[in-house]
Amino acid sequence: MAVILAILLQGVLLFSQEVTKITGTVTDASSNQPMPFVNVYFKGSTIGVTTGFDGRYSLESRKPVDSLLASYIGYRTAGFRVKLNQYQVVDFKLEPVNIDLPEVVIHPGVNPAEVILKKIIANKPQNDPYKVDEFRCEAYTKMQFDVNNISGRFQSSRVMKPFRFIFEHMDTSVVNGKAYLPVMLSEAMSELYYRNSPHSRKEIIKASKISGIDNSSVSQFVGSMSQDVNIYDNFITLFQKNFPSPINSAGLLYYRYYLVDSAVIDNHWCYNLMFKPRSKQATAFTGNFWVNDTSFAIKKVDMRIVSDANVNFVNDMIVSQEFEETVNNRWMLSRGKLMADFNIFEDAKKTMGFYGTRTAIYSDYNFDPPADPKIYNIPSDIVVLKDASLQEDNYWENHRPELLSHREASVYKLADTLLKMPVFNTYYDIISMVMTGYYVKGNFEWGPYASMISANASEGLRLRVGGRTSNDFSKKLMLEGYMAYGTLDERLKYKAGFTYMLQKAPDRVISASYRYDTEQLGMGQDALREDFFLSSIFRRNPQDKLSLVEELKGSYKHEWFTGFSNTVTFSNRKLYNIGKTGFSLYDPQGGGYEPHFSLITSELQLDIHYGYREKVIAGEFERMTVSSQYPVLDFQYTYGIKGLFSGDYEYHRAQLRVTQWFNFLSAGWSKYTLEAGKIWGKLPYPLLKIHSGNETFWLDEYSYNLMNYYEFVSDEYVNAMYTHHFEGFFLNHIPAIRQLKWREVVHARVAMGNTSSTNLQYNALPTGTYSLSKPYIEMGAGIENIFRFIRVDGIWRLTCNDHPNTSPFGVMVSMNFIF
Repeated sequence: MAVILAILLQGVLLFSQEVTKITGTVTDASSNQPMPFVNVYFKGSTIGVTTGFDGRYSLESRKPVDSLLASYIGYRTAGFRVKLNQYQVVDFKLEPVNIDLPEVVIHPGVNPAEVILKKIIANKPQNDPYKVDEFRCEAYTKMQFDVNNISGRFQSSRVMKPFRFIFEHMDTSVVNGKAYLPVMLSEAMSELYYRNSPHSRKEIIKASKISGIDNSSVSQFVGSMSQDVNIYDNFITLFQKNFPSPINSAGLLYYRYYLVDSAVIDNHWCYNLMFKPRSKQATAFTGNFWVNDTSFAIKKVDMRIVSDANVNFVNDMIVSQEFEETVNNRWMLSRGKLMADFNIFEDAKKTMGFYGTRTAIYSDYNFDPPADPKIYNIPSDIVVLKDASLQEDNYWENHRPELLSHREASVYKLADTLLKMPVFNTYYDIISMVMTGYYVKGNFEWGPYASMISANASEGLRLRVGGRTSNDFSKKLMLEGYMAYGTLDERLKYKAGFTYMLQKAPDRVISASYRYDTEQLGMGQDALREDFFLSSIFRRNPQDKLSLVEELKGSYKHEWFTGFSNTVTFSNRKLYNIGKTGFSLYDPQGGGYEPHFSLITSELQLDIHYGYREKVIAGEFERMTVSSQYPVLDFQYTYGIKGLFSGDYEYHRAQLRVTQWFNFLSAGWSKYTLEAGKIWGKLPYPLLKIHSGNETFWLDEYSYNLMNYYEFVSDEYVNAMYTHHFEGFFLNHIPAIRQLKWREVVHARVAMGNTSSTNLQYNALPTGTYSLSKPYIEMGAGIENIFRFIRVDGIWRLTCNDHPNTSPFGVMVSMNFIF
């Protein structure tokens, strides 16, 4: 097999390059102390770096080199003969030399690095590439995922014996010296169009190529890697965290700067400044940049997140960028690289993780308006041409701005072979199961596994089995369903449905389902499912307010472009009273209230979703929003049709929701939700707005956590929720707690509403159910990131404390997998 693979790879390797990779440290030979600011470079080349504050360095070359030199004023220059096209560790011990210098008197003054920084900041408006009126250019983007930390014991294990030849193609990272094995490589050639005002950015992908693992749950880890980094922004947002840029307008508040060198780079005299954070465990970078001495534009920057940064699952991250001067003295990005080392476990040195690397090369800048200005009217920000994936190998050989390395070129063959290895598929299946709650087996996904066993007061012990078809079954049609049985009510519940993708990107989706099962009315959108096993355990009140629902539903979703979609839904629901909260309605003929045991509704609903510049990670059937720094709007209108399929009531319901998350400088990030709605019609209270309560000890961010189910109903209402995550802003300054990497969070929730006299008269509200005569308010504070995923909150209920079975204070827990 290895011989066959080698033959197949010969054609690819003819168009690839080898890479010489070197890492190491530079220390003082007398004191053994690490030496920062040392120049390390390949002899006879312009390839070189400066050692960091810890004396470490790393560099690589695709060109033939034979010697590595290290030089520093006051020390003898040291050299080392390197092995071509290999990874090697080279440590230098520099010998000090005695130099007779004339006596000088040092006077206190201004740090020259800070003088240069102030000039950089003053010239940011004219040097920022994204401040130009418009431009277009050619772009080449390469994304690569590699499994790392593959131990020798694992490689020699019996299960790996048939695939042992693959490990001959392992490489070593210059970032941290970890050996890695490629699992995915993608390339794209595109035309990029940018306009500053009105803002628009369009990318036309002309060619694309991908090979290797395709796992949407793994993609969630690297979603932020797809976004561009602009060094001129005051804050760089990566993994939903604000990192202050080293040329932040208030950079002196975050970093210390050092002028370490000056040199000619591409015929431009440049200064080299190094920087590091002022405080420990800051969400910040350390590194260096070169800046032109006349325009004070950034020529090159290399930086990485500090090793003790309070960031989960990312062991290391490096950002490198290079800029070139174009026409009219405009400095534009020519090359950018973002590399992250991911591991979901705390002990990243002993468990397998993976690298994600994004390289982008830009060329042929043109600052004239495009020939067809209508290109900015294209609804999607990214357009993939129909024949993009059909380009032959000779196209890539002629259009790649740089040759693939030997290891990169082999990925297209090796990664496909790697996917046949059960042990690697198992590893990624575990990640997928944790993220999605389903276990994939062939054409079917079993789950959600956390709902297989649960219990409640109405059903007793509840057993459930079900799942959905996997992508191996179809990437356009998904079938799903389950059956459940309660030992107390001895009733079989079930659901069956399908989702069919008529079109993708933009999506056109048809779905339908039939369900006969219990439901908790008044639950939040982020609450634990009724049959989630933890909801049966962590409860402050018995789960005795369930209803039985028989529902037939069908919908069509039409996405106009990413961030804007309409969904039309028709549903027919039969609601049966099986729990503690029945409903009695006023009978004008009898002059009293009569108990009712069922309600039937037929509804036609229109949903409108709009997220300006929203970015998503899309799987075959599901999608996850990665980022949108702007408010996201969701409008919903529902018409209840009386008489259609035995519908009992005619009514109108309208609701508008606004949500947004945003970073607050370096003090964490905030999220808010504003919701307002109104219902027209004389209706039983289960059809009014039942404000979202929570009777578990599990925190629900979109509910009122100390409010009981059915406690408040309204036919016109306003809800407001605000949460701020400080990301360790305060705790990182406490030495005894800093190492725990705990993070602070605060939140507040307010509900206001009213119930019309018509609906109050029509309903005999059960005990414990009220109209909102005054605002309901609760506030909370908590600690998150305990053991990297646990959160504990204390919550205070500030109003309506005279209601039965309520508490003015509660403690809630939750789990969050966040960076």
